[in-house]
Amino acid sequence: MNLEEAIAPQPSRLSITHKKIIAYVVLVLLIFASATMVVFEVFEYRHDYRQMTTYLREEDDLNAEWGRLLIEQQTFGSTSQIGTRAVTQLRMFSPPTADTVVISLPSLEQKK
Repeated sequence: MNLEEAIAPQPSRLSITHKKIIAYVVLVLLIFASATMVVFEVFEYRHDYRQMTTYLREEDDLNAEWGRLLIEQQTFGSTSQIGTRAVTQLRMFSPPTADTVVISLPSLEQKK
């Protein structure tokens, strides 16, 4: 064995250390990519959760408005029912115009 062969690096040992370094670099890059994806997914989840909460609040508001509209519809429906029952069951009617008397109150300007 001469001096040059003893000093020269062994190709097999050098390639093994290079392979280890490359493997570590790839693993570190994969870990960073995985961490980035986790952060992105958490952000997306929170955004979607906020949007769902907004939609649920809007649904509650619309349900409340729907209930108010149903009450209003029943109120208007009962007015027409009262008029119909008054005519059919009690035989009530609107008086003719000849029997109608209009009473007007004196205005405040006439009193002065």
